[in-house]
Amino acid sequence: MGQLIASNKTKMIVGIGSTGFSVARHLTQLGQHFIMMDTRKEPPLLQKFSVEFPEITLLLGELPTDSFCNVDEVILSPGLSRQIPVVQIAIESNISVINDIELFARSANAPIIAITGSNGKSTVTSLLGEMFVAAGHTVGIGGNLGIPALDLLDEKVEFYILELSSFQLESVDNLCAEAATVLNISPDHLDRYESLLDYHQSKHRIFHGARQVVINRDDKLSTPLIGEKVKSCSYGLSRPDLNCFGVIKESNGESWLAYEFEKLISQSELGLSGSHNMSNALAALALGTALNLPLEPMLKVLRRFKGLPHRYQTVRILNNVIYINDSKATNLGATLAAIGSLPANGNIILILGGQPKGQNFSILASSLSGLVKNILLIGEAASEIDTAISGIIDTIYAVNVEDAVMLSNELSKSGDIVLFSPGCASLDMFANFEERGEKFISVVEDLK
Repeated sequence: MGQLIASNKTKMIVGIGSTGFSVARHLTQLGQHFIMMDTRKEPPLLQKFSVEFPEITLLLGELPTDSFCNVDEVILSPGLSRQIPVVQIAIESNISVINDIELFARSANAPIIAITGSNGKSTVTSLLGEMFVAAGHTVGIGGNLGIPALDLLDEKVEFYILELSSFQLESVDNLCAEAATVLNISPDHLDRYESLLDYHQSKHRIFHGARQVVINRDDKLSTPLIGEKVKSCSYGLSRPDLNCFGVIKESNGESWLAYEFEKLISQSELGLSGSHNMSNALAALALGTALNLPLEPMLKVLRRFKGLPHRYQTVRILNNVIYINDSKATNLGATLAAIGSLPANGNIILILGGQPKGQNFSILASSLSGLVKNILLIGEAASEIDTAISGIIDTIYAVNVEDAVMLSNELSKSGDIVLFSPGCASLDMFANFEERGEKFISVVEDLK
């Protein structure tokens, strides 16, 4: 494992969370002196940190202006914006502000495959990870998904497969991935970013130093500005050409995932359903091929991989009504992708709402008209969504997820689809999207 350059100065970790813990463990292993800072006076994991790192200096709450006098680098947790005052003080003092992913890139001795996007990144990361395992490789899979990146470091790992969020990429300068991709970009986290352009620029930091890039040709915003020496290939739901993955549609209606002019696997064989998951499967194939994975184990995984919990997950069919849990849809792009993968029969009852994150809900009016017959609104964004689609689609306010499921059960008829795809963050009512999804599942399973 690589070593940080020895320094008489101190590293400052900002944010006592799972990432902060991973950074603290990493720096301790390297013998690097550091202090821990949190803008909260009583962060929830404070006691746990004090037990695990009893000798480490803790700074809590607002920092005095001279706190950085002996600090040469600030390591920022992804939940904290670079715009907060304490970080701006460091930047104005010409102190380097990085994060755990930058530290990881310095120490990783195996190739990194880096994946980001507004939607689908967890599915593609997990799918690709299973493909590498099926091909006989030892891999470290994590980042924004599951295990913090620094906790993955291990001399036995042959490849690192990282899901990365825009928050994590904000403070990355030299990721230097062997292969990198931005799956797609749709408006998200606009409560943190000033514009879609700022969000886009954060996502595209994943390409810094990348040796190969994989491009979604169905989403122009995913295309990076790269030098001529950087290898690239593309994927998309259209017919593929040279050095491309895509879809070949036959006259009998069957669709095939294909590379160049060769059919690889039919859509009916895939364990995943929906056109958005066809795109995810193609992205995984493209990334695996970029790293020279053999085709057969990749196709075996595509046949058996059923998806991740809370991502377009069929929970139950009751009275010929399908109930789908898509709680992971924390932005409108994910919700629209889920709806686009369902038959356009105007038979969808959509449960929508939560914490809005600065999104523009007016796009729903044209996008959902004719596809969705009822929208049940929950959470903080309910009235904002209602105003945006007023008079176009019937809306009903629900008190909570349980109430929304009960109402959908009353409204639904044979052949309908109840889609729980909130399009918003969960933090107004739940700890995370997983807890929100589990609530939906439990209520649906109790329906009579």
